[in-house]
Amino acid sequence: MTILVGTASWADKSLIACGRFYPSSVKSAEDRLRYYASQFPVVEVDSSYYAMPSPATAQLWAERTPADFTMNVKAFRLFTGHQTDVTVLHKDIQQALPQQGAQPLYYRSMPAEIRDELWRRFHLALAPLQQAGRLGLVHFQFPPWLLRNREGHEHVRECVARMAGHTVSVEFRNRIWFEGDHAVATLAFLRELGVVHTIVDAPQGFTNSVPAVWRTTHGHFALVRLHGRNAASWNRTAAPSSSGRFDYVYSIAELEAIARSIRALADRIDTVHVVFNTNNEDQGQRNARALLSVLEPAVRKSA
Repeated sequence: MTILVGTASWADKSLIACGRFYPSSVKSAEDRLRYYASQFPVVEVDSSYYAMPSPATAQLWAERTPADFTMNVKAFRLFTGHQTDVTVLHKDIQQALPQQGAQPLYYRSMPAEIRDELWRRFHLALAPLQQAGRLGLVHFQFPPWLLRNREGHEHVRECVARMAGHTVSVEFRNRIWFEGDHAVATLAFLRELGVVHTIVDAPQGFTNSVPAVWRTTHGHFALVRLHGRNAASWNRTAAPSSSGRFDYVYSIAELEAIARSIRALADRIDTVHVVFNTNNEDQGQRNARALLSVLEPAVRKSA
């Protein structure tokens, strides 16, 4: 079985500042990525959600990681339907936009030709990783307001069509997609599209949290994303950063239960990606190492 365990990001400010994961001799961006890749076989690039990466940056990522290292890349937030600040777009795109003022941008409000150009540039940014064999899943985490209706289905279809030639994973953040009989229909929808269903571990009981549905929709890949179980901070709007929302250290008992489900997935699928999104200081790395200790010897620990 192939189980790849890693974290969402390797360069969060709180991770670097805490001084517990990176040795004191690891100081540069290059050294941090090289060290991370010596510890884990997979990472999720989250910076691509906030601003589109450049091909030059992606080329550096490819050059600084081993040949069998995997980088999942989170889709740019505009594509998934999240509000986007105009300042994160390329300068020429900003200048080509109709007058927007201080209002946030949304995908449907963008001129079609600019949407086309942004997708083209996203593909260009992924190309160095794809050509180097480092690119894993392109992850689309949709917002809570993407509902299970015609418009929601159409938007997911468009994103998948735009990413032809890549392996796409989809994560919903509104429980309506998996409530009652909707779970069966949602999984069938994802199978029809040929994308990877994201199995989510997160606090329950909120409109913007979905249950962990341990099913697969792709012939070769499964994805497990663990956000922690900190219900008290899940929807705390006053948190200074996402680190407060995903502030959680899994217990060994919790990880043992999760490991059993991961092994069951791995028995029927080629590769399982497991990504910890608990990103307060070094929690993601500690959680990942703890899960590896539970999973051993079934899992590859580093690239």
